[in-house]
Amino acid sequence: MRKMTEFAIRRIQTIADCPRLTRFSLQAPKGVEVEFDNGTAYNFSAEYLRVCSPAVDSKIRSIGGEKVISGRRRVGIMSAEPVGNYGVRTPISVVGYVTVTMTMFLSLLTMVVVGLSMSGVRAQISGQEAAGRTAPFRIHTLFSVECQNYFDWQTVGLMHSYRKAQQPGPITRLLSCTEEEKKKYRGMELAPTLEVPSMSRHPKTGDWYPAINKPAGIVHWLKHSKDAENVDWVVILDADMIIRGPIVPWELGAEKGRPVSAYYGYLIGCDNLLAKLHTKHPELCDKVGGLLAMHIDDLRALAPMWLSKTEEVRGDKAHWATNYTGDIYGTGWISEMYGYSFGAAEVGLHHKINDNLMIYPGYVPREGIEPILMHYGLPFSVGNWSFSKLEHHEDNVVYDCDRLFPEPPYPREVKEMEADPNKQRALLLNIECINTMNEGLLIQHAANGCPKPKWSKYMSFLKSKTFADLTRPKQLTPQSRKMMEVSVQKQEVDDPGKTYPKIHTLFSTECSSYFDWQTVGLVHSFHSSGQPGDITRILSCTEEDLKEYKGHDLAPTHYVPSMSRHPLTGDWYPAINKPAAVVHWINHVKTDAEYIVILDADMIMRGPVTPWEFNAAKGHPVSTPYDYLIGCDNELAKLHTRHPEACDKVGGVIIMHIRDLKRFALLWLHKTEEVRADMAHWSKYFTGDIYEAGWISEMYGYSFAAAEMNLRHVISNEILIYPGYVPTPNVNYRVFHYGLEFRVGNWSFDKAKWRHNDIVNKCWAKFPDPPDPSTLDRSNEESFQRDLLSIECANSLNEALRLNHERKKCPDPNSLSPPALKSPDPPSLSTLELKTPDPPSLATPDTTTNEIKASRKVGKINEIDASRHNAETKNETRELSPPVETNQTFTSMRFWIIGLWAFSIIGFVVVMSMMIFRRKGQKKRGKGFKTKRRTSYSGFWDTSGNDRHPRNAEML
Repeated sequence: MRKMTEFAIRRIQTIADCPRLTRFSLQAPKGVEVEFDNGTAYNFSAEYLRVCSPAVDSKIRSIGGEKVISGRRRVGIMSAEPVGNYGVRTPISVVGYVTVTMTMFLSLLTMVVVGLSMSGVRAQISGQEAAGRTAPFRIHTLFSVECQNYFDWQTVGLMHSYRKAQQPGPITRLLSCTEEEKKKYRGMELAPTLEVPSMSRHPKTGDWYPAINKPAGIVHWLKHSKDAENVDWVVILDADMIIRGPIVPWELGAEKGRPVSAYYGYLIGCDNLLAKLHTKHPELCDKVGGLLAMHIDDLRALAPMWLSKTEEVRGDKAHWATNYTGDIYGTGWISEMYGYSFGAAEVGLHHKINDNLMIYPGYVPREGIEPILMHYGLPFSVGNWSFSKLEHHEDNVVYDCDRLFPEPPYPREVKEMEADPNKQRALLLNIECINTMNEGLLIQHAANGCPKPKWSKYMSFLKSKTFADLTRPKQLTPQSRKMMEVSVQKQEVDDPGKTYPKIHTLFSTECSSYFDWQTVGLVHSFHSSGQPGDITRILSCTEEDLKEYKGHDLAPTHYVPSMSRHPLTGDWYPAINKPAAVVHWINHVKTDAEYIVILDADMIMRGPVTPWEFNAAKGHPVSTPYDYLIGCDNELAKLHTRHPEACDKVGGVIIMHIRDLKRFALLWLHKTEEVRADMAHWSKYFTGDIYEAGWISEMYGYSFAAAEMNLRHVISNEILIYPGYVPTPNVNYRVFHYGLEFRVGNWSFDKAKWRHNDIVNKCWAKFPDPPDPSTLDRSNEESFQRDLLSIECANSLNEALRLNHERKKCPDPNSLSPPALKSPDPPSLSTLELKTPDPPSLATPDTTTNEIKASRKVGKINEIDASRHNAETKNETRELSPPVETNQTFTSMRFWIIGLWAFSIIGFVVVMSMMIFRRKGQKKRGKGFKTKRRTSYSGFWDTSGNDRHPRNAEML
């Protein structure tokens, strides 16, 4: 029998490929540590070895079995020496020094190894049903919090889910508190805790940034915690998470040097100038965060750099803008996240990115994916029920007995309200998240000594088998294990060893306050975007305009004669200034730039627009699609170019080689004049111009001239977007074109309504602030992303205006006395100006109010929307706001008003008398006349008796 047993053990060890002992370490006097060649390591305490070893004298052997002798707790191993081929002699102290020969030590290890081998064989036979519960490597889970009620209820939720999910290894809460906060803090027992010094207020800079406590806490844990010395893998989570299943790093695919993390696609700084500024290896920057699973050696190398890079990015206020960071608030709040990505790039860590492991409640999971982690950082809802963590910032729910978060709908109700299986899964995840937190709160209340809660249907549900089944630990599915293929178009300019062609950016404007605030916005965004090269404003002004103009210092400027009024035809067409200005600049300025980028003034740059990224070349300029230029497909192109088949429907942003531009610019101007003069083909049928006023002649001039020279465009949909349009997912647009009115809820912005407001020269004047992004409705992801971009555009304009006012050294608005606030330079523009804009009309072509460039902004608006907009604009022309009069003017006008009133009365009496006498005369002649009815007209009468409707031509 004994031989059969030994044979079976040897056979099991052979099948399981039994590991070999590679290290024996004495941790005197507490115990020993052993490690095998497969990386498995174990700690055996002196008490355990003294009592449980099969060859030690601490057991009484009898026919009835072994009985353990008590009283072996106070023992210690003082030294160890090898005996023979496998034995170990360890003098053990038991209230004195009694030397015991422990030849049993190897037999103990053999039992452990055989047990592991048997477990491995059983796991293979059972299909690895117990995966993640018995970890062959040591795992430690970390999360960082502060001494606040806000983090306490998050801690309760995370800790409860940690236990339910059977996450292997210990967990530690890194608690950052000041001494004052610690005195009042009640939550020390909520989780295994390591107290770390608070860095919410930076000790050197004084900057208030609590997020820095995360890397600072991990650095402290690595230096001061003994747990950090006995771990192989670390899982780092955020407090606002719920664990649904074991997070086992090696099962997720983590390797030494290759951590696993979730995808944070909004960290656009990895692709632009931000990475280039803050890491030597921007090509290694990964857009990751949330869940982090990495080897302890990698964490030791990363943690100090993580903290240092966080401080560095946080201090770089010049690059907090949304177009650099992707942070919709633009306040540097995600500096810690960039600190991690830049720190990891700096130490050479390249992540395995898995977008299937973690999900935000409210998002729909992919088919076949079972997320093992929920991150409730964003608001989510089920029907009329909703939850947002920000609404519970000061919530005392952990310490208030009988208080839970509002109960969500029950699973049965969710299944009734949504038939689509995937959407139904999303709603079930939402209620699972909040129900898990409420279950944790119930357990915590009991631990706090709260009385047993009263029975309710919801309490019964939380204790039911149904809920227990719904929240069983989730195992990874094959689809969940798949790594994400992240193809990010890195800017090749990051390669320091490669040379790139020089770029120069141009935009044209006129001498008016309307173009001045647009100039401020564009120039600010140019510098923020990291666009290579210089920028020049080509300013078209008449001599009279130039004498009164105040905005000479707003941008590097090249002055050109105005062609708004054509010098030969007298035609009023300000849009022609664009090609005319480019021709003038080409002929009068020497440039060493190889490529020219041409923009419109009403644009905001979000990132670099470079020829090498968008594949511009000689003979192949780059531009953006303007599909409404239907003239390229019909008779219009045949009339105005010999190569209608080469006509491209493009505009907006242009990237062109300087040699092409020098040959092209004059033809652009000539074709613009030609199309403008072709009034017979201004109709919408030929041009697509809903106003049929020939206002997009300049755009056709560009397309026809390019066709004439056989310039074939590279047309990109990823450069430009109109605020208010739904963005294509995962596209990092480089330019906003705010040529059309856009809205977010009840807030709206229309540049045409700000034509006559001198915003640049009024201290602290700005546009109405858009809604806060946190207030947006997330029920429709497309609408949410659209509104985020609209808010970003408006905030960029206001930020540019604020910096302009600071540069002008405007007085501090907070220091102004009440009388000063009534001065002509108020801190903000009144809403009256918004409600009563002063749009132009074609009736006064000799004024700057007719400078129309906006038909090129029509974009994809359909005919109905455009007609409605046209009708609204016509109405506005009849409701022009009256000029503001001074008290002196009003005094001088009183006499005129009284005189006009008296004259009106006298005139009325005279007219009535004439009518009466005329009627009497008609009766005397005996002729019957029918009463004539007059038709009301909304327009005016011209000299020929025709009804002439006012046409609003300004649609910029």
